[in-house]
Amino acid sequence: MMKPRVGVVGAGRVGPVLAARLSRADYPIAGVSARTDESRARVRSLLGAVPIAQPSAVVRESDIVVLAVPDDAMSSVVAQIAPDVRNGQTVFHVSGRHGRAVLEPLAQLGATTMAIHPAMTFTGTALDLTRDCVYGVTCEPESRDTAETLVAALGGTMILIAEADRVAYHAALAHGSNHVATVVNQAMDLLREVGAQDPGAVLRPLVTAALDNTLSFGDEALTGPVVRGDVETVRAHLGAIGDAAIAETYRALAAATIERSEARGALGESVARQLRDLVTSGVAPATEVAR
Repeated sequence: MMKPRVGVVGAGRVGPVLAARLSRADYPIAGVSARTDESRARVRSLLGAVPIAQPSAVVRESDIVVLAVPDDAMSSVVAQIAPDVRNGQTVFHVSGRHGRAVLEPLAQLGATTMAIHPAMTFTGTALDLTRDCVYGVTCEPESRDTAETLVAALGGTMILIAEADRVAYHAALAHGSNHVATVVNQAMDLLREVGAQDPGAVLRPLVTAALDNTLSFGDEALTGPVVRGDVETVRAHLGAIGDAAIAETYRALAAATIERSEARGALGESVARQLRDLVTSGVAPATEVAR
């Protein structure tokens, strides 16, 4: 039995990769909408000679429609394709922030709607086809089987996210990935300043181990001068960081680390107070000794 035809609206880094995964699972790709030369080249690279068409044409030719467009464009794209959506179609988007509510105009037309968000960063290349991930799914109970089938075809596993929790879910992913990238880039900037030719090579073993340990052991994986109560080391760090933006980030993350370390009993009240005073005001009482 032939599987449902899939159409993808949007050809950024995510849409063509998901289409390629579904194609590998024997879903026929009815078409992809792509606006730029770069996105069309991406479609050709990942999907070969599939039709590239306007969103309306893609929707008309598809049984399953994948909306892979920016979060802020979702509502306008939904309005654009609504005249071509028909009863019985399945429409899902890949946004982390949005749930089903943004697709309500299509649900009112008889479409089965859901949010299926890959918790993964994408390059938009064949490299992404080697990486499996978890998908955050928001759907009606009666469409859960369909969602599970699609996620399995995409090579992933799924977790159910309530509509009301969608933004918090997305915030967690952004905080744990995008902001980590910013911190690592700042650390590489500092290493370049002290002469490291390949700062990535210096940091990779340390960062990889720190991330793996944190994902496995949570706060028990915290190490470094804050959790050890090394007030003077933190003071020296702040004095050595000449970039104001990096120093501000260091202070903010050190403050958060102090709170977590104190909460689990790794820091005594006195040392925690010294560190907190230091990272918030730049001054720590010199008469107290860090343990």
